[in-house]
Amino acid sequence: MKNLNASYLAPRLGTMEQLASIRRLVSDDGKGRGMRILEVNTGSGLIFTVYPDRGMDIGAATFCDIPLAWLSRNGEVGPAFYDRTGIEWLRTWPGGLLTGCGLSNVGGPNASGGDDHGLHGRLSHLPAEAVNTDASWTEDGRYTLSISGRVRQSKVFFENLVLTRRITATLGESAITVCDTIENRGYAEVPLMLLYHMNLGWPLVDDGARLEMPRHKVVPQNDHAASGLAEWAEITAPIPGFAEQVYYHTLPKNRQGLASARLVNENLGLTFCVTYRVAELPYLIQWKMMGQGEYVVGLEPANCFPEGQAQNAERGTLRMIAPGERVETYLRLSVEVHE
Repeated sequence: MKNLNASYLAPRLGTMEQLASIRRLVSDDGKGRGMRILEVNTGSGLIFTVYPDRGMDIGAATFCDIPLAWLSRNGEVGPAFYDRTGIEWLRTWPGGLLTGCGLSNVGGPNASGGDDHGLHGRLSHLPAEAVNTDASWTEDGRYTLSISGRVRQSKVFFENLVLTRRITATLGESAITVCDTIENRGYAEVPLMLLYHMNLGWPLVDDGARLEMPRHKVVPQNDHAASGLAEWAEITAPIPGFAEQVYYHTLPKNRQGLASARLVNENLGLTFCVTYRVAELPYLIQWKMMGQGEYVVGLEPANCFPEGQAQNAERGTLRMIAPGERVETYLRLSVEVHE
């Protein structure tokens, strides 16, 4: 669409919600009953949902009615069903475009720092407070949709970490920007582990699609991943009995300090692009899961490897955050249409 400015649109619309909107909804069934849901329509064909009660995660997302995200069989599950033990996180994980992992653990269950940590930490099951939405014209003449909220992970005698998230989209653009500020409001230095688990699904993920990244060294997580190293960028049809493969990428940054990875689907004529700031998120974790029902590609900017606190400490990749320190991260998720 052209002429996306206030003076042109105002006389032609009864309300801007004809084009772009944020709708506040509440789930009314099953394990998701009572969950707050924010549905964002960018007016560009990109529609996505945000879950304030699940750490401000992003759930389902479509572009021109084409699904982008993989959704798990669990469906929408409220945070009250969270079980920290073992890998029970997987029973309440809905999938979706973006799942936050952290803030004290990324990877499998483990015991570190005098505390027990479940798979991928607590962040995705913490309800946000001070949730606000806004849709308005900005000084630069763009109609901007924004959502903000604050998530606290705290425990008496342990950590007091506060994540403030701002999600923005602009009328006419097929992109989502996620900016987080994480602050240590406690009085002791504590670990800060962050991974942004983006889950792409069919039909974007399909036989013949591929990943594209700048030239770099790819490191397999284990021997099984190493067996498929030559095909790390290739996407196949679903394979019965497929076991997940994980690869570690350290991508070069551009002059703005950003790195990007793309999933390209020529048959759909679409590319999904993940852009992130390398200073705070130096690693990109790739989750390749070509199984039946679990048919998904994960692109996951992170400040650590998904191996828990102890192993990251041994590697020298465990990020500590000092009392009063603030860490700001930047992500941009965008859809590009091929000419």
